[in-house]
Amino acid sequence: MKNIDRRNFLKKTSLSAAGVAAAAILPISVQAKKSRDKNSLYMGGFAAPKLETVRVAIIGVGARGPAHLQFSASLPGTEIVAVCDLYEDLAIKGAGEVKEMGKGQRHQNIATYYGDEDKWKLMLEEVRPDMVFIATNWANHAPMAIEVMNMGAHAFVEVPLAISIDELWKIVDTSEKTQKHCMMMENVNYGRDELLFLNMCRLGVVGELLYGEAAYIHDLRTQMDEEERGTGSWRTYHYAKRNGNLYPTHGLGPVAQYMNLGRKEDNFKSLVSYSSRAIGRSLYAKENYPPDHKWNQLDFKGGDMNTSIIKTSLGRTIMVQWDETSPRPYSRLNLIQGTKGILAGFPTRVALEGGVEGITENHHQWVQGEQLAAIYEKYDHPLYKRLSSTTSESGHGGMDGMMVYRIIECLRKGLPLDQNVYEGCFWSAVSPLSERSVANEGVPQYFPDFTRGNWKETKPLDIIS
Repeated sequence: MKNIDRRNFLKKTSLSAAGVAAAAILPISVQAKKSRDKNSLYMGGFAAPKLETVRVAIIGVGARGPAHLQFSASLPGTEIVAVCDLYEDLAIKGAGEVKEMGKGQRHQNIATYYGDEDKWKLMLEEVRPDMVFIATNWANHAPMAIEVMNMGAHAFVEVPLAISIDELWKIVDTSEKTQKHCMMMENVNYGRDELLFLNMCRLGVVGELLYGEAAYIHDLRTQMDEEERGTGSWRTYHYAKRNGNLYPTHGLGPVAQYMNLGRKEDNFKSLVSYSSRAIGRSLYAKENYPPDHKWNQLDFKGGDMNTSIIKTSLGRTIMVQWDETSPRPYSRLNLIQGTKGILAGFPTRVALEGGVEGITENHHQWVQGEQLAAIYEKYDHPLYKRLSSTTSESGHGGMDGMMVYRIIECLRKGLPLDQNVYEGCFWSAVSPLSERSVANEGVPQYFPDFTRGNWKETKPLDIIS
């Protein structure tokens, strides 16, 4: 389910040149929504009824899916009940590996579905899981999440949550109507430094928050080698058809939680966006594939680097950058500036007014490298302290496992999730809004209020221990 061919991409996502052009000039009125249906429930602090055993299904075990499947299977109180993928070999392999983990005790009755684009719907009808991981191509995220909730399960979706404002509103409406969670699985919020910075911000170490920087800078040109199966087989068409920030949430999610955006204190207001020239993908295709190769037949529209500036209701600003094409080291920036100091990533650094006792004399000097040991000792997030040894062997330095652990823990204990449906929508909305701003020479675009004003009553995320 992580793979989709060019014909189906164009057919199913409506991302033809005409479709993208139309999306870029949609009127602002599409952002306005009627009041919440009287039979719906605001989901900001929603806690679902406790589940003693969480029956888990997954759609998509090509790239991200296997790690979620295997780590959730290792946790107490879970039962893997179904695995679905477009490809038979991936579905069978995913189920087989989990059965082996169960050693004859758990996860032995796993239904497998494969071979057709819509087999996931049959899975939902026949198996009726409690929750579903959705680790498929971007275009399928919203339709799958909506159907999962309508079929009575909680949806946990890889990033981004959706690729259009209309889809995001449909997700919100469905979650509120069905009273089912729909969480975009932003794993970076569970990184050690991101949790550290969140804790330091909440403790007031850097004072009042003013400005942030977020990014996803990651050279992924080699994914184009995945021509028939794999992420590059469908993601490459996005680079060709869309021009904006296509992948904002890894950098933005943590900064948004530092600032409590969408939660009582502040919220997203507007965005302006510009893209650089689109050069890198075409050059890479010419240098690495024959002239008649399908990648050399594409006219890549997406600028190599996109820079967007977000303004919040309180007047804070966030620079958000995206570049999956240029030859440069990986970075998420991860910077938060306050009135008393600054926390910065890549590499991790801290500077505080008056200095850090025993290390620096003033804010003109960074605390970095081995000096950071004292900062970790004093400010490491309690969740990291509790779970790091359990999740350290999971993907991305342990953040993947910590995220899945918390999902299962919250479902079993009947707790609100660490990321609510509205946060996933706000963070994902940067993509379509940036596309619209770029297409209109940087004209400001206003964020829809997916909470319909209820963000003012939604308490900030607790510093969970």
